[in-house]
Amino acid sequence: MKKWAQAVSQWFKQGLPGYCAFCIAARASHAGWCDECFAQLPWNVRHCQQCAEPLVGHAGSRCGHCLVEPPDFTATVAALCYQGPITSLVHDFKFHGSPRAGMLLVELMLSRRPTQLGDALLAVPMYPGRAKERGFNQAQWLAERLGARTHKPLLQACCVKHLPSQRVLNRRERQRNLAGAFAVKASVPAHVTIIDDVVTTGATGHALASVLLANGAQRVDIWAAARTPLQKS
Repeated sequence: MKKWAQAVSQWFKQGLPGYCAFCIAARASHAGWCDECFAQLPWNVRHCQQCAEPLVGHAGSRCGHCLVEPPDFTATVAALCYQGPITSLVHDFKFHGSPRAGMLLVELMLSRRPTQLGDALLAVPMYPGRAKERGFNQAQWLAERLGARTHKPLLQACCVKHLPSQRVLNRRERQRNLAGAFAVKASVPAHVTIIDDVVTTGATGHALASVLLANGAQRVDIWAAARTPLQKS
């Protein structure tokens, strides 16, 4: 009973302002974390400028994948690695609909925002049946709040193909899975920034960027909360 009560207390404090969402200390900043935890988060410090893949023992600014098969997007900002507390934070937001976790992701993204933000933001669309099953589209939720904070309009796209789970697929399998999945009906500005929670292989961003470029965009970037290292995807 005591352990159960402690767990409930911890969960409750994580959802309250004034408590750090990571260590539960009662000294959080207005953004929802303490300075110590913020510094120790799994920051994606050295990464590919195009897809944000963490670079380990690699010279240059682009990874091997982007050098050999460049994706249709120009740059990716994903300031954190999908590891440790960030994995838990995204899971709470994505699968449990935690608004506190969602706002923490928004604040973390804004703490490392792109130097060049597009003319409009576009959330990765979700197939209607999938969105109904989950209850919401997490990328759209993030895009709406980021758009309000950055004063950028939102561009709308749709997913016209029911996609099986991408979790166990590699890069090429994901690319085949995503062929013909997206459509854009609205007028597309010159520079669009795609919003997502986690970038895994970049296949989704590539598929969506291809459609945007075909519809008049001149540059497409990605802005996500975190990046999964390819060797772990």
